[in-house]
Amino acid sequence: MGHMELAELKSKIRDIKDFPTEGILFKDITTLLKDGPAFRYVVDRLAGRYQMEGVEVVVGIESRGFIFGGALAHQLNAGFVPVRKLGKLPAKTVEVEYELEYGRDALAIHEDAIKPGQRVLAVDDLLATGGTMSATLRLIEQLGGHVVGVAFMIELAFLGGRAKLQKYPLHALITYE
Repeated sequence: MGHMELAELKSKIRDIKDFPTEGILFKDITTLLKDGPAFRYVVDRLAGRYQMEGVEVVVGIESRGFIFGGALAHQLNAGFVPVRKLGKLPAKTVEVEYELEYGRDALAIHEDAIKPGQRVLAVDDLLATGGTMSATLRLIEQLGGHVVGVAFMIELAFLGGRAKLQKYPLHALITYE
């Protein structure tokens, strides 16, 4: 596939009003994912950015981060590691609690998922407030991983999540101001 304009990519993302709650404009990426060339373009563009970083492990966040994380790991010839909600991983885990808009949540990673010094790319579909990714990066660093990049398909810049992730090289393909 040749060059696809970002406007064309954006046109494949569907807006859903008042989901999951009233007043929220949800960016539905399923309409982009089902379009083979568009999905491939996104993965290729993100992978291309990290081709020279020597990525050994891609960490994807449940659940849409798995979609991009798995594809990126494949492209980069790297391993894939899932970060999941509590109680989903079968072996011994390391866990972290983090603040949500309303209350708290927790994430887990297998304690043997990353070796100290391994070069890690952290991936999720969308950057909103940055809470989930921030917690994930804490898990990666707890295991001794070296974060070489933080990648998103979409950044909702107006939510200011980037500020929480300042110390990391962050890249988003599509930004909504």
